[in-house]
Amino acid sequence: MREFWTVVHRWLGLTAALFLIVAGATGAVISWDHEIDEWLNADLMETPGRGALQDPLALAAAVEAHDPRAEVAYMTLALEEGHAASFLVRPRQDPATGQPYGLDYNNVFVDPVTAQVTGVRDSKSLALSTRNLMPWLRHLHESLHMPAFWGSDRWGFWLMGGIALMWLIDSFVALYLTLPRRLAAARTARAAQPARSWWQRWQPSWVVRWRAGGYKLNFDLHRAGGLWVWLIIIVVSFTSFSLNLYREVFYPVMSQISTTTPGPYETIKPAPWGSFIQPQIGFAQAIEIARAEGVRLGLEHPPGGIWYGGDFPFYNISFFDPSNEMGAMGMGLSNIYVSADNGEVLGNYRPWHGTAADVFVQLQLPLHSGRILGLPGRIMMSVMGVMVVMLSVTGIVIWERKRRARRAAARAGLAASDSSPSPTKP
Repeated sequence: MREFWTVVHRWLGLTAALFLIVAGATGAVISWDHEIDEWLNADLMETPGRGALQDPLALAAAVEAHDPRAEVAYMTLALEEGHAASFLVRPRQDPATGQPYGLDYNNVFVDPVTAQVTGVRDSKSLALSTRNLMPWLRHLHESLHMPAFWGSDRWGFWLMGGIALMWLIDSFVALYLTLPRRLAAARTARAAQPARSWWQRWQPSWVVRWRAGGYKLNFDLHRAGGLWVWLIIIVVSFTSFSLNLYREVFYPVMSQISTTTPGPYETIKPAPWGSFIQPQIGFAQAIEIARAEGVRLGLEHPPGGIWYGGDFPFYNISFFDPSNEMGAMGMGLSNIYVSADNGEVLGNYRPWHGTAADVFVQLQLPLHSGRILGLPGRIMMSVMGVMVVMLSVTGIVIWERKRRARRAAARAGLAASDSSPSPTKP
């Protein structure tokens, strides 16, 4: 049985290894995406204007006036002096061709005091540069930059979600393979010394022989390294699967095995890829409706951002502390959903509210990013990214060394058979 699971571990690990190297390396960096992005692009994100902050809707109008081909899809509502307001835009339709304009950017930065555009970038560009390094790494981490085809832009997410599920299963197989074999009763009876306990026989699996060098050190790093961070691996692999395959697998399964409170993302079918649902109410009306609902619910923070993607017929208004923007990726973000047709409040997302299953669903991103633990959690996830790369590389090395050994043994066996004397005939 152990031999069977060894083969399973080998091929599951090899299949996932290259993907995990990419995911681990990018994950170690994007734990600090906000800080690195601001450092690389200070000219975009740090603004000279000082004084009264303008209305976010006025800034949105300035963005669209800067380039009439662009239409605002997301706007920052929680403005800060000296820090650029970020807007996401989509191309409008060209009346001459009936097709969207060819914009070479999707992200606009604006001084919240002067309403001057400080710069633009294409956060989904495949071209690597300091301008879009952090968005580029994030998209690589999540979906490998796989393009849309066959009517969907989700192929990369499905692939990485499948790899995460494979990784999760393989992690349990790997744990099993580290466990000590059962001692035969007869062997135990003949032993000159008392038989060691189960834990004593498992203990060497947790030890790295640093002075062993070569293959033994590589093997120990793979086995012991995996054991020491095994629980974190389970959390990271499971949340990778749940986030990438949320709508397709995770939430439907959760709703079947436990009581959940579905929101509009779970109950409304998105429009076909490439199409756009024209809203009947504007940003201003949606913001006021959400603001009033936030007061009714007793939300702690004011609206921080609003999004309308056009694939769903509702606005997503986020409430968070603007001075702790990255804390929103912990459990500090609330959402209210407002119908783009008639302004009806379709539901809300409130951390730590709802059924036990609802809270479990809410925990997926905070656990995956480590931000639920604040700064220590982000450090831990950066270290885990490096560990995932190390475990993948050492696994490949183990496989390659064993493959060469098997080939050498096969060649030696073949040579021995060729050199043996032929049977004599009577």
